[in-house]
Amino acid sequence: MKPAAARPLATSFGRYLGVGLVATAAHWALLALLVEVAHVPAWLASGAGAVLGAQLAFFGNRHYTFAHRGDWAPAWWRFMGTATLGALLGMAIVGAGVALGLYYLLAQALATGAGVLLTFAINRGWTFSG
Repeated sequence: MKPAAARPLATSFGRYLGVGLVATAAHWALLALLVEVAHVPAWLASGAGAVLGAQLAFFGNRHYTFAHRGDWAPAWWRFMGTATLGALLGMAIVGAGVALGLYYLLAQALATGAGVLLTFAINRGWTFSG
């Protein structure tokens, strides 16, 4: 498999989106379960879902998107830092959206879109660059 740097940007981004769909499905499933069944506030449930999704995304992106062959531990820490930044952005967007009267899943959709762009750039350029 070609290293990510040797792939066209569009190919890497397409793979990132594919892995992200799987991770996002898990994120959203946990979010909905926590909000609808456990009555956890949407902003907090969004954070919990992000933690689950981040674990799935790390391994999928490490192998499939970026073909990273370096030591996994430093990359995991960098990925988790990036995911934390994305989760905090998402939690803020969900919290603000709900406060403005948006349905929590619509607010989460906006948060997801913003997070994808931010985290792809960081993960391609830093997390899996070595």
